[in-house]
Amino acid sequence: MKKWIQKFLVSAVAVVTLGVITPSHTIWNNILSDEQASAKSQNIGEDTQHSTYIESTFEEPTQPEVDLIVEAKEQAYQKFGSRIGPKIQEDFDTHIFPKIQEAIDQTVTNAEVQQLAITENPSGNYAEKMFNIYDEQTGKDLIRFHVRTENRPGEGYYYNFHYHTAEDQFATHHNLGDVYWSKNKPPKWLS
Repeated sequence: MKKWIQKFLVSAVAVVTLGVITPSHTIWNNILSDEQASAKSQNIGEDTQHSTYIESTFEEPTQPEVDLIVEAKEQAYQKFGSRIGPKIQEDFDTHIFPKIQEAIDQTVTNAEVQQLAITENPSGNYAEKMFNIYDEQTGKDLIRFHVRTENRPGEGYYYNFHYHTAEDQFATHHNLGDVYWSKNKPPKWLS
């Protein structure tokens, strides 16, 4: 079976079931071992190495990771409110949220912590805080996601999405991207 079909099937099942049901690894292991056996019998060493590489690098997201990502999106839309959310939804979903998801994946992978949680109260008015991911046992933040309203003269208002990490005591500004609002001042968050 071609690797892209395998990845598509796994992704489709994960998306349709929202990560509740994950495809069994035994199916893929059987398919991969059959491919390896046929490659060895035909003296095709390169394909065998490629199949082994796919097997060792293909990992599915864990359930806590999926929960964090789903909750992150909910918290972001809660902050946007009903006035901002519909207008920036398309740009946020296509350009910004995949980068947020990547940062969350990286944090979960690098964290030595087993129990991660996400804050539930985004800030209102014009404050930046969207949500933080923290260690449930110690209560310490690992990564903080923010959105800042910027007024660029002659251009209008933009939302700048960024995050900060505990690795550098939340000093560095890791840019995720900008979404244009309009020339008019945007409403307050949570409105």
